[in-house]
Amino acid sequence: MQCPVDGETLQIAERAGVEIDYCPKCRGVWLDRGELDKIIDRSAAEPPPARTWQADDRASHGKRKKRGGFLEDLFDF
Repeated sequence: MQCPVDGETLQIAERAGVEIDYCPKCRGVWLDRGELDKIIDRSAAEPPPARTWQADDRASHGKRKKRGGFLEDLFDF
């Protein structure tokens, strides 16, 4: 299948038991009907990952890192 944005061949990844089509070039994500609901339902059942502090976090001198939102947590490719 081709990416509707840039024509690149879509890759397939699996997340929470659901196959996700994504474009490695533009990083667009395409889901079939009902797949987002399945991912959200299955992710809600899992506890959120624990936050671990790294040396980089202290080096930011109090500046917060920008967070990508819940979709970045769901799609980690």
